Amino acid sequence: MRRASVATLLLVVLTAFLPVQARAADNGEWSVEPADSVITPRTAFQLSAIPGATFADRAVVTNSTDGPLTLRLHVADAYNTPRDGGLAVRGEEETQRDVGTWGKPEHDVVTVPAHASVTVPFTLTVPADAPPGDHVGALVAVDDRVQPGAGSFIGVRRAVGARIYLRVEGPQRPALAVEGLRLTTRNPPVPGTGDSSTTVSFTLHNTGNVKLDPRATLRVGGIRVGGPATKQLTNVPAELLPGEKVQVTEGWEGAPSGWGEVTVTATANGADATGSVGFLDLPWILLGAVLALLAGGSAVLVVRRRRRGGRGRTGARPAAGRARRRQGPPRSPRKPLVA
Repeated sequence: MRRASVATLLLVVLTAFLPVQARAADNGEWSVEPADSVITPRTAFQLSAIPGATFADRAVVTNSTDGPLTLRLHVADAYNTPRDGGLAVRGEEETQRDVGTWGKPEHDVVTVPAHASVTVPFTLTVPADAPPGDHVGALVAVDDRVQPGAGSFIGVRRAVGARIYLRVEGPQRPALAVEGLRLTTRNPPVPGTGDSSTTVSFTLHNTGNVKLDPRATLRVGGIRVGGPATKQLTNVPAELLPGEKVQVTEGWEGAPSGWGEVTVTATANGADATGSVGFLDLPWILLGAVLALLAGGSAVLVVRRRRRGGRGRTGARPAAGRARRRQGPPRSPRKPLVA
C-alpha cells in the first residue's frame, strides 16, 4: 500500500522575492537578475508603460555550481500568500492572468556552464485594454530536477526569479480595508493555574490598484486595566499587491484587561482603513468584585421589597375588622315605656 500511494509533490521554492534591496534573487546555486543598465545597477525590473506598449529587456542567469545547469524560463504572475503575506508566483502549470501572459523570454530553456552567466532577452507586451495601476510578476528560472524533501512522499523543485514591477499609466487608486477583526482571549479556568493569552486577527485587503506597503496599529478604548493602550502590529505584509487579501494574526503579550472597543487602523500610500470590535476581559479580582456588588445590590432590593410587602399587609387588618363589626346582627329595638 505504501508503494502504491507513492507520489511526488512538486514544491516550487521561490527565492524570487527576497527584499528589493538584495543584489539578486539567489538560492546559492543560481541567480536571476536584471542586466545592469548603463546608468545604475538594478535589483528588479521597474517599468512604466501605456496600454499597448511593448518592452524589450534582458536578464542575467548565473550558475554558481561546479557543473552545468539546465533551467527552464518563464514569466509568471505574483501574488500574496494568504496566511503569511509573502510574495510567490504561479507555477507554469497554473493559469496566468496578468504579467505572466504578457511576458515571453527569448529562450524557454538555457544551459549555463559552471561558474558562468548567460544573458537572456525577453519582451513584455502590455495589452491595449490593460487596467491602470501596478502589475507584479517575475522572470523565473526553474530546475526540473526533483530533489527529496523532508518527507518520504515529498519532492522539491526549486526556482529563482527576478521581480517585475510594471505600472500602467492611468488613475492610481491606493485603498485598503480591515475586515473580520477578532480579539481572542484565553484565561486559565482557575486563577493562578496558567498564563492567559490574547490574539488579534483580521484580514488586510488591498482594494485599490497600486502596490501598498501597509502599517497597522491597534488601540484600546474604554475601561482599561494594566497593559498598553496601543500596539504596533508587526505581522503585516511588507508588500500587498492590488486585489490581494492576507490574514494577519498576532499574539498580544501583556494585553490590558477591561471592557470597551479594540480598533485596528491600517495606513499605506496615503490611504487608511479601520476595523473595530468590542471586548470584555475582566481580571479575576475585578470580576469577583463586580459579581459581589451585583449580588449585594440584588439582596438589598429583595429585603426592601419584603419590607414594603409586610407593611402593606399589617395596615389592612384593622380595616377588615371594622368591616366585620359593621356587618354583625342588628340590635333589638327598645320597647316603649308605658305610664
